[in-house]
Amino acid sequence: MRFILFLLVILQSYTIIGQTHKTWNYKKFDDRLFHFGFMFGINSCDFQSYPVLDAYQSYGVKSLLTKPTPGGQVGILSTMKIFTPTLRLRLIPSISFQEKVIQYTFDNPDTSKTFDLVEEERVNSTSLDFPLMLQYRTLRYNNFAAYFLAGAQYSIDLQSLESSSQNFIDPFIKIKKYDFQGQIGGGVEFFLPFFKLGIELKYSHSFKNIFIQDFTPVSNPIHKLYNKIWFLSLTFEG
Repeated sequence: MRFILFLLVILQSYTIIGQTHKTWNYKKFDDRLFHFGFMFGINSCDFQSYPVLDAYQSYGVKSLLTKPTPGGQVGILSTMKIFTPTLRLRLIPSISFQEKVIQYTFDNPDTSKTFDLVEEERVNSTSLDFPLMLQYRTLRYNNFAAYFLAGAQYSIDLQSLESSSQNFIDPFIKIKKYDFQGQIGGGVEFFLPFFKLGIELKYSHSFKNIFIQDFTPVSNPIHKLYNKIWFLSLTFEG
């Protein structure tokens, strides 16, 4: 975090001091109050997991881990200038495709075997996301700028099984349909002749537990789950 802030200060200082400028593309971009565009990218989804305190004694679970898996997202981008070109409010309604993997490690009941038993549960999500972010951007240096952003996101999981009847023959993990997440990130922007291209890295984490305990063999060892997601996106803004 300190490194990002330091980098932004350095970039701002270089701009203010006034270096030799090349020809500016899209010169009037910062004059407009609103800008619109689109976004697409990839993500890496995971859970922040917390097992119950007696997971081993009660259920034989030696460890409860989660594995990040890749996904993707697309969205519509809109930004509003707040008095100055360096400060903007940004909304990107989007749809993201996610998969999380929970890995259970059990003691092997066959004492002649030295390896543990590992089982996995997969949770798939198609999420409607509504992130509202405050963006601080450096002044342009030629056709380049960098930015830092922070905000929150409201998500609706269209694949949530929250209200579904549990299958006790083949049980599944139940996750809440609605989630509220904090977000932080940064990126760089390149001003091209007719639009602005951005490359952005962003991290998102749930504010509250999204796990539903319904006392099945796969849910009993779990105490809490939180969404955590890395987003890498390209933005096109005009």
